[in-house]
Amino acid sequence: MMTSDHVSDLEPAVQAGDDPREFAHVLSAVHDAAMSGGRMPARPRTVIDDSWQRLRKAGLDPDADTAVERGLDVEELEERRRQSGLIDVVDELARGLDSLIADGDNILVIADARGHVLWRSGSSRVLNRADHLGFIEGADWAEASVGTNAIGTALMSGRSIQVFSAEHFVRSHHSWTCTGAPIKDPRTGDMLGVVDVSGPAATIHPTTLALVHAVARLAESQLREQHHRRLDCLRAVAAPILARSPGPALAVDVDGWVAAVDAVSPRSRLLLPRGVGPGRSFFGALGECDVEALPGGWLVRVADASDASTTRVSMRTVTTASGGECVEVSVEGASGGWTHRCSPRHGDILTFLARHRPGVTAAQMSTHLFGVDDRAVTVRAEMSRLRKRFGGLLMAGPYRFADGVEVRLHG
Repeated sequence: MMTSDHVSDLEPAVQAGDDPREFAHVLSAVHDAAMSGGRMPARPRTVIDDSWQRLRKAGLDPDADTAVERGLDVEELEERRRQSGLIDVVDELARGLDSLIADGDNILVIADARGHVLWRSGSSRVLNRADHLGFIEGADWAEASVGTNAIGTALMSGRSIQVFSAEHFVRSHHSWTCTGAPIKDPRTGDMLGVVDVSGPAATIHPTTLALVHAVARLAESQLREQHHRRLDCLRAVAAPILARSPGPALAVDVDGWVAAVDAVSPRSRLLLPRGVGPGRSFFGALGECDVEALPGGWLVRVADASDASTTRVSMRTVTTASGGECVEVSVEGASGGWTHRCSPRHGDILTFLARHRPGVTAAQMSTHLFGVDDRAVTVRAEMSRLRKRFGGLLMAGPYRFADGVEVRLHG
């Protein structure tokens, strides 16, 4: 399991048995001395001292009004959520930390790798208090924006951290405590974001840090398991297609992680060209390759100069075993094909796109599905699910089938 720090290395802001109120007074004196250049009555913890030094060098004002305005609009926020790599573990994080949120004194916040708040939950009482600090969805809580805090400082230090009272660089945050743990991509080690529990300073407890840290590690484990399951599913579909492939080929997911190979040297990941889609593309490791769509990924076949691959999509309405109807989508390439039966909603979307090959906007799709043009958020969510299934067959901006894909509608 990939971790940012070990449980034994965790350093709660307040130790068991300490009086938080008394300790807050000490920290306030330390903060005042540090900000004025005076002699500090005690040294702040190393992780806090490092943060304060970074912020003083950056010129951040500890007395600044940090009630940040929303940094992302609704559309940007939705896109950040989809691209964060965290959307599949939001529920897991909420369940794991429910005991800290249930009493109504704390809020749960999940931020991306840049410190933007993507999700938050908690009682209306504590959420209203957070609103006054600008601690809202879409806001930027990177360290450089709002000073020392468990989101931004966890991102900077790469470790789980608890920040209490006057350990916050900005004075307006001194009535708060926050505990954050970074979440990393278990495949690459890249930072995905931070899970944070925040509330009034009086709610601090030393065990909170260990719990938030443990839940973040479990989320990483869940991401790893989800990745393995997706590759297993892709491998099952790709195996018979690879067996029929006329030459060297690989099955990879949409990020290039390899599920299966045939007559190609083993590797864990293939670097995909920017904007890869069905057709012929140049891969630095393999040269010219023909790319065909697979459910949740690609078949990458080393090209024969005399053979250019074409991807064909056929859609037809079929009767299900229960007597209902659904749209069956068949995808065929030079190496074989696969079939997927869509839900009625997804079948409707794909049929609409097939009839509007130049593409449609989210508002246009909303009007088609719901009769009004203001359900764009729902449309984007549905398109995100479809694109996970059909990969680069579907494009965005506007939504459409990829160029070069032959699409046929049958009755």
